[in-house]
Amino acid sequence: MSALRWTRGAAGLGRALSSSGRRRPTSEEGTLSGLCSSRRSSAASPREQDAQKEWGHAELLEVLEARVRQLQAESLSQVVVKKGPMDRPLKGHSGRWAQKLEAEKQMKQKRQERFLDQQKQSYTLLTEPRIWSKKLASCLQQSKKGAPKSSEEEEQQLTWALQAAMLKLSSCTPGRRQAKVVEANLLLLQQKFLAFFECCACTDNMPLAHHVLVTQHSKCDRQQLLTLDMYNTVMLGWARKGSFKEMVYVFVMLKDAGLSPNLWSYAAALQCMGRRDQDVHTIQKCLKQMKENGFQPQQLFTDLALAGEEQAALLRAVVKAEPAFSPPPQAPSPVNTCTLLREIYAKNGPKSYPKLHLPLETLQDLFSQQLRVELSANVSVQSVEKAPEMTKEVIEARKTLKTLQGQWEVELLQVLRQTKATMACQAQEGQPTLYPFLCLLSEGEFVSMLLQVLRVLPSQGEPLLHLAHDLGLRVLNRHLVKQKQVTNHVEKLGQRYSQYLRLLASNTQVEAPFLPREYWELLGPPETPPQQPWSVPVLLQLGKQLAELLVQAVQMPRSLAAPQGSCHLIPVLYHVYSFRSYRQVGILKPHPAFTQLLETAAEPTLTFETTEVPMLCPPLPWTSPHAGAYLLSSTKLMRATEGTTQHQHLLERCAPAQLHGALDALTQLGNCAWRVNGRLLDLVLQVFRDKGCVRLGVPPPRSEAPQPARQHLPPGSSPVHKAELRKELARCLKTAREMHSLRSEALYRLSLAQHLRDRVFWLPHNMDFRGRTYPCPPHFNHLGSDLARALLEFAEGRPLGLRGLDWLKIHLVNLTGLKKRDSLSMRLAFADQIMEEILDSADNPMTGRKWWMEADEPWQTLACCMEIAQAVRSPDPAAYISHLPVHQDGSCNGLQHYAALGRDSAGAASVNLTPSDLPQDVYREVATQVEEFRQQDAKEGLQVAQVLKGFITRKVVKQTVMTVVYGVTRYGGRLQIEKRLRELSDFPQEFVWEASHYLVRLVFNSLQEMFSSTRAIQHWLTESANLISHAGWPVEWVTPLGIPIIQPYHREAKVQVKGGIQSITFTSSMNISQKPNTLKQKNGFPPNFIHSLDSSHMMLTALHCHRRGLTFVSVHDCFWTHAADIPVMNEVCREQFVRLHSQPILEDLAKFLEKRFCSFYRSLKPSELALVTKLQETLRSLPEKGNFDLGQVMRSTYFFS
Repeated sequence: MSALRWTRGAAGLGRALSSSGRRRPTSEEGTLSGLCSSRRSSAASPREQDAQKEWGHAELLEVLEARVRQLQAESLSQVVVKKGPMDRPLKGHSGRWAQKLEAEKQMKQKRQERFLDQQKQSYTLLTEPRIWSKKLASCLQQSKKGAPKSSEEEEQQLTWALQAAMLKLSSCTPGRRQAKVVEANLLLLQQKFLAFFECCACTDNMPLAHHVLVTQHSKCDRQQLLTLDMYNTVMLGWARKGSFKEMVYVFVMLKDAGLSPNLWSYAAALQCMGRRDQDVHTIQKCLKQMKENGFQPQQLFTDLALAGEEQAALLRAVVKAEPAFSPPPQAPSPVNTCTLLREIYAKNGPKSYPKLHLPLETLQDLFSQQLRVELSANVSVQSVEKAPEMTKEVIEARKTLKTLQGQWEVELLQVLRQTKATMACQAQEGQPTLYPFLCLLSEGEFVSMLLQVLRVLPSQGEPLLHLAHDLGLRVLNRHLVKQKQVTNHVEKLGQRYSQYLRLLASNTQVEAPFLPREYWELLGPPETPPQQPWSVPVLLQLGKQLAELLVQAVQMPRSLAAPQGSCHLIPVLYHVYSFRSYRQVGILKPHPAFTQLLETAAEPTLTFETTEVPMLCPPLPWTSPHAGAYLLSSTKLMRATEGTTQHQHLLERCAPAQLHGALDALTQLGNCAWRVNGRLLDLVLQVFRDKGCVRLGVPPPRSEAPQPARQHLPPGSSPVHKAELRKELARCLKTAREMHSLRSEALYRLSLAQHLRDRVFWLPHNMDFRGRTYPCPPHFNHLGSDLARALLEFAEGRPLGLRGLDWLKIHLVNLTGLKKRDSLSMRLAFADQIMEEILDSADNPMTGRKWWMEADEPWQTLACCMEIAQAVRSPDPAAYISHLPVHQDGSCNGLQHYAALGRDSAGAASVNLTPSDLPQDVYREVATQVEEFRQQDAKEGLQVAQVLKGFITRKVVKQTVMTVVYGVTRYGGRLQIEKRLRELSDFPQEFVWEASHYLVRLVFNSLQEMFSSTRAIQHWLTESANLISHAGWPVEWVTPLGIPIIQPYHREAKVQVKGGIQSITFTSSMNISQKPNTLKQKNGFPPNFIHSLDSSHMMLTALHCHRRGLTFVSVHDCFWTHAADIPVMNEVCREQFVRLHSQPILEDLAKFLEKRFCSFYRSLKPSELALVTKLQETLRSLPEKGNFDLGQVMRSTYFFS
C-alpha cells in the first residue's frame, strides 16, 4: 500500500449533507497554504478494535444518505442496506430519491447520446485565421491570390506575407495594449489557455492548439484573453516541426492582436526558417526587423533557454543571413563580490575540500540505482508494522483486493478513454479542455496512479481540494521527468555526472580544487531549459477531473461474500460535505467496507514518491534557482506554497553570482553522506511493535486510544446526557485520529530507516524564503524529533584524536539536560562519574537500569552511550573511528543576533557573547527578575502576585522569552504562560487567566530592561514594515550573502475552480498582485529578518568548514560535525559571527529600503507622499548602538556549546 496520503485532522461528527433536491453547493475548502502540508496517513495501519468499527458503521449511514449526490453507478436504485442495528428507514425520502435518480438517469442517457453524436461529427480544425486589421488581412489575401498550384509557390507567397507583416508594427487593433492590472478571473482564464497550449506542444497536438488559438482570435471579444506568451508558445511548437505555413499564420495573428514581437517571437520564426532552409532575403528581413526592435542576434543564444537542437536550427538561419556570425562564447563564470565571501572564492589561499569516502566505481553504481528510482516515479518500501498472521481471512482479503483491482483497471481505462474523447470534441469546438493534459502520460500510468491514491485514502475521507492538488502535482512531476526521457537529457546527464564524480570520489583527483558547483559548470552549459510549473487552478482542475474518474469508475460488490455476479455493485468512493472549523468542505470518502477490506488484507508495503526518499547518490550541485538536488525530479531552490511565484521571480532577476553563496552552502549540506544506526533502529522497532512508548517518543497504535465509557444510552436519557456522550465520543475519535497520525509518521520514518539500513544515502537541501535550510525528503531527516536524529550517523567516520572522547562525553551530558549551568570541565567530570550508568545503558538498554530513559533527549543519549562504550573499550580510544554527530547549540541565538546588532553589552552578557567561567542562562535571569517584580507587588498587597509565590520558574517563562525575539505578541505570550500554569497541578486554576496576564506583562518589562537595544531594533523594524505595507508594498530586503527576500503575506483572495461534482474554492494570500496584509507584514519583519541573519551565519560557517575539510550539517542554529573536529568548527563559527556583524547590517538595510520604496515622488498622491516621507524619516533614524566589543565573542566558550 502507499504512503502517499495526507492526514487533515478529524472530519468531525456532523456532516453538512444537502437534501436530495438541492443543487450542489460550493464548498469553502480552505487556504492555499494548507496544500503544502507534508503529514501523511499510514497505509499499513493496525486493524481497528471493535469500538472503532462501530464508529465506522455509524458513518456508513451518513455515507448512504450522501449517496443522493453519488449518481455515477447505474445500479444505484437497487442498493439495499443490510438489516442491522444501524438500519432505519428514512421517512419521506424514498419517493424523492427515486424521482431524483430517474431524472439523473435520463440526463446521463442524454449526455451519452450527445457524446455519440459529437463523435459522429467530422470536425475540421481551422488553420487560416480571421484577421481584423485590413492591412494585415490584405497581406494574407495577396498571398492566396492566383491559387498556387505547387507547394513552392504557396511557400513563396507565405514568405511575402510574413515579410509584409513584420514591417507593419503600427497596424494594431485599437485597444489591444498592455493592461496595467489584469482582473483575477481574466488571469485565471489566461493561465488555463497558456497551460493548454503548452501541453498541446508537449503532446504533439499542435493542430488542436492552432485551431483553438484561431477560434479565439477570430472572436473580437475573446482577443483580450490571448497574450504574447500564448502566440509564442504555438509559434514555437510549429517552429520545432518546421511548419512554415502555420507559423506565418500565428505571427500574423500576433501582429493583428496589437502585440509587438519579442525575442521569443523572432526566435520561433528564425528557428522555423532554419529548419526549412528558407531563402536568405526573408531571414535578413527578419533579423533587420529584430534589430530595429532593439534585439541583437547574440541575445538569441544568451538570453533564451533553448534546447541544443533548437539552438542549432536557429544558428543555421542566422549564419545563412550573416555568414560571419558566430554564437557568443560561453561567458566566464561570474565572480561573487560579496565581502563576506571573498575568502571562499579567492583563487589563492589554502583549500582542503573534503572528498567522499567511496571510490568512483561505487559512486557510479549508486548513480545508476538512483536514476532507476527516479525513472520509476515511486519507491516501494517494506512496512515495519508487525505483520498479521496469514489466516484464511487475510489470504481471502488479499485475493479479493487483487481481483477488484484488475476489474478497476479495466473500468478506469474505459472511463478515461471516454473522457478524453469527450474533451477532444469540446476542444475541437474551440475551447481549452483537459484533453492534452490527459495525453501527457500513458493511460496505464494514469490508471496506476489513481489506484495507488485510492488505496491510501484515510477512512475519514480526504478533502477534494487536497486530493485534486495532489493528483495534479503528481501528473506534472511525472510529465517533467518523462520529458527528460523523451529528449536526450538522461544520457547526457549520465556522461556529465560520471565526470563530476571524479571531484568527489576518494580514489580520483582533478587538476585543481573546485567547489562542486564550479566543477559542474566547468563541464558544460545547462542541458535543458527549465520547465515552468502550472498554476494552482490548472493543477486543481486536472486533479479534480482525475478524482471524478475514480468516483465514476470504481465500484465493488455490496456483499463481498456473495458469488460474483449475484449481487449489485456500489461505489467505492462517495462525495460528502463536512464542516472543518467554520468552512464547509467537500470530501471524497471511501466506503467502510472497502476500508475494512484494506485493513484485513494489511498489505506489507508502503509507496513513496521519489522526492520523499533520501537519494542513493550525491545530489546534483545547485547551479541556479531551478537546477539542483534530484537527478530528474524538479525541486525548488526556495520552497514556498504551491502557486507562489514572487520568490522565484526575485531569484531569477538576480545576477547569477549573487546567489553563489547560498547555492554552494546548500550543495555542501546535501553532499554530507549518512547511514542508519542499525543497533539503535532494532531497539526502536522493538518498542514500536510492542505498542510504543509515549515517554520515549514512540507513538502507540490507534488501538490503544481511550475508549468512551459507554457507547449507548438507555432509552429516555435526557438531552444533557446525550450531549455529554456526543462530546465524549468526539474527544475519543479526535484522540484516536491524532494517535493514528503520529503513528503513521513514525511508521514512515522507521520503514525508510529499515529500507536504508546498511546503505549510504544523501539528503538534498533547499531553503525557505528567509534563507533557512531544510532537507528535501520530509519523512526521514536530521531535522526531526529526538528519535529521528538518533537514527542517523555520518557515513564517513573520523578518528577521535586527543580530545574527541572528551567532546563525546560533554555532548552526552548536554543531551541529558542535567548540567546546563555547569562549565565544560564540570560536565566532563560528571560524565566520568556516571560512566557505570553510561556503560549499563549501552550494554543493557532495555533490561538494565535504563538511566538513558530519564534524559531530555533519550534516544540520542542512548546512541551517545553506545558510542562512548565502544570508544573506551577500544585498544586506543584516540584511534577509534567515530560516526556520531556532535552538536554545538547557540545560546538563545535570536537574542545573540539582536545583541550584536545593537552592540548591547548587558544583553550580550546574558546570551553568552562575552567570556565567562560559567554559561549564562537568560531564561533563569528573566525568571529571577520577574520574581523580584512579583515580590514588590506582593508587598503592596496585589493578590495575583501573592498567589504566584513559588510558581515563577525558568520553565514558565522560557517559551515566551525564546519567542519574543521572533515576534510573539503579548497575546501569544499570555497563551504560552497560561499553558505552563495549567500544567502545574498545585497552582489554583481559577487564577490562571489573571496570572497569565500579569506574568506576560512582567516578562515583557523584564526583557525591555535587559535588552533595551533589542526592543529598539524590533520597534524600528516593525514601524518600517508598517509604513511600507500601508504604502501598498510587501517588505523586501537582501541578506548579507545576497539572497533576495520578499515577505509572502498578502490579503486573501478567493479563487474558484468550477464544474464537476463540486466547485472548489480556496483562498490565496501569496500573490504579489494582491494588497499586502499590513498586520502580518509588520509583525513578521523582525523575526524574519533575524532568521535571515542566522541563516547567513550558518551558511558562512558551512562554507568555511568545507574549505577546511570538515563534515558539517546544521539544524538552524545547532551545528553538527565529528567529535574530533569540534574545536575547528567552534573557531570557524565564532569567526564568521564576528565577520557577519562587523558589516553595517542595519545601515545597509536602511539604504536598500529607502532606495526600493522611497524613489517614486513624482507619481505619488499627497497621501502616499506623506507615507513615503514618514518612511524615509524612520529609515534614517536608526536605533542607537551600545559599546559592546564584538571581538569578545572569539573568547566566549559558551557562545555555541
